[in-house]
Amino acid sequence: MSEAPRPPCPPFDAVAARTKVRLAEDAWNSRDPARVALAYTHDSVWRNRAEFLEGREAIVAFLTRKWARELDYRLIKELWAHDGNRIAVRFAYEWRDDSGHWFRSYGNENWAFDDDGRMCRRLASINDLPIGDGERLFHWPLGRRPDEHPGLSDLGL
Repeated sequence: MSEAPRPPCPPFDAVAARTKVRLAEDAWNSRDPARVALAYTHDSVWRNRAEFLEGREAIVAFLTRKWARELDYRLIKELWAHDGNRIAVRFAYEWRDDSGHWFRSYGNENWAFDDDGRMCRRLASINDLPIGDGERLFHWPLGRRPDEHPGLSDLGL
């Protein structure tokens, strides 16, 4: 049984690419591994930092571990470039560990999509910066970033 497409589908113009990026941000801010995994092909290939994954089951397991460790996670993604079935994004997210120490993680992702709009490849490079509580910039309630909340460029990130 095939799955329904996940629009927008490639080839991406600027509007479709920005929409795809916001949909991905919204899903990740849900912190629901099963929901997030549906945006990827069954055999999707990931590189996340130095970890290599393949397939939805591995993605769900990875995200479950991630959000058990990265508490109060809030993410902003921004389109960097797009061409055909590929999108490049930059992102930052804030989170705290179980000791209450805050971090801002910065990164870049390269995405490739199948014709149905599911991501078949995700390559992510990420760096973590310890921050004080007073340096936090992402203060919306957990879940989707409100439309009126500034993006990365607006925040000078």
